[in-house]
Amino acid sequence: MPGMKFPDSARTISLVLILVLLAVIVISRHSNTLLRAAVGQGISLQTAGFSQMESDNFIIKYTGLDSSYSAMIAEAAEEAYAEVSQEFNREPRNKTILVVYPDSPSLANSFGWDKNEKALGVYWAGSIRIVSPEEWMSDPLDKQEFSREGPMVHEFVHLMVDELTGGNYNRWWTEGIAQYYEKKITGFEFAEPSLEDGQLKFYDLSVLGKQFDQTDQAIAYWESLQVVEYIVNYYGEEDLFTIMNYLGQGCSLEKSISKALGLEYHEFAQDFYQFLENR
Repeated sequence: MPGMKFPDSARTISLVLILVLLAVIVISRHSNTLLRAAVGQGISLQTAGFSQMESDNFIIKYTGLDSSYSAMIAEAAEEAYAEVSQEFNREPRNKTILVVYPDSPSLANSFGWDKNEKALGVYWAGSIRIVSPEEWMSDPLDKQEFSREGPMVHEFVHLMVDELTGGNYNRWWTEGIAQYYEKKITGFEFAEPSLEDGQLKFYDLSVLGKQFDQTDQAIAYWESLQVVEYIVNYYGEEDLFTIMNYLGQGCSLEKSISKALGLEYHEFAQDFYQFLENR
């Protein structure tokens, strides 16, 4: 059978398309690593005027306003590292960048958010950013309060989920896992949302998967924790990691849950909704 022949221009276009396809494949396989590198460079530029200290597992950046708290933050961060790493039975590949912003507007500005957006901490692409304990603690040097009510355990769990799954996870999943281990390690738990007209309101999991930030956040966070605790109580904590291992292999969250728990995802979802209704 004669081989197919292309004009030189067509051959060149075909070669370019092949190279582009290969580049897309390489980038997709390493997108999480590339994103972390880009975010790390951005943080380096944003915090060029910050002071810096290193602990065993963190590179901590802070302004002069937080110099009095840097040692306490480092100690609490290392405790969170040890406790979460023990739960996950693994450690991060590299030191984690931890940036301490003097106030909420500064943290919001680092992401380009509205200045009124508030969060004690945010995990993003291998880095953790937190607000100074000066802003929200009555005694900013109280390490016990900072460890229990601060963001370190929660945000470090997000980092571990990211590493274990290669960045392939849904928002509600990582928030549920972070709350579960935060509660297990520190005892901290968000208040349960109030009933609406005497009835419990919750979302379809598909809504949480696609529109998490557009939902009532108190309900979305609470429900995310309920899903994780439901899996732990009815299937076992080890299945959380089985699910995350499947995510790390590129499976969707729905497929990962189905494979790990041995039932169709729609059956799992219906069982979970029934569990919530019967609480």
